[in-house]
Amino acid sequence: MKNSFNPLDMHNLGVSITTAMLDSDPTPLGAVPRFQGAGLYAIYYTGDFPAYQMIAERNRDNKFEQPIYVGKAIPKGGRKGGLIVADPEKPTKGTVLSSRLKEHAGTVEKATNLNIEDFWCRWLVVEPIWIPLGENVLIARTAPVWNRIVDGFGNHDPGAGRHAGEVSRWDVLHPGREWVRKLKSRRESDTAEHIQDDITEYLRSRLG
Repeated sequence: MKNSFNPLDMHNLGVSITTAMLDSDPTPLGAVPRFQGAGLYAIYYTGDFPAYQMIAERNRDNKFEQPIYVGKAIPKGGRKGGLIVADPEKPTKGTVLSSRLKEHAGTVEKATNLNIEDFWCRWLVVEPIWIPLGENVLIARTAPVWNRIVDGFGNHDPGAGRHAGEVSRWDVLHPGREWVRKLKSRRESDTAEHIQDDITEYLRSRLG
């Protein structure tokens, strides 16, 4: 006998949040307006970069079925003791979500082999307490390449004296961010060609 449906179950709440976002109209990533609120988002690719063709085919002709990246933007100072703390009077003030999307647009524009016109996005303003849940469900549901295989798209310049880490796979595949030059090189075997092979294998297993 099946268990009765509980709309307040944590998983069902997460699905409700992500479904609301996926039902929204896509917007060109380079044309996101300034708006108030925090929340979650998905970025889509429609271009001709060889390794992403299986993704692009699912997003062209206004289908937008497969995000290449999923992320969240929480209010500044919103974390306390590992929890997301909402201000009951001003729960979604600030432009943290639109600012994050504009930051991503800037990252794409810096890449030497990507075109901002090939990127679209959806987003949903959400009360801060529900943002991590929605992001986790959306990543599990869509398994985006830039979340699972090619790390580093959302990285920031660590700042002066903090460049001890190595170059991310994203920056190996899509060079252009100047601050990355200060980081340590990846091992020689993890080349752009090797990363593209990993992407192709991953997408065949997921979407083929």
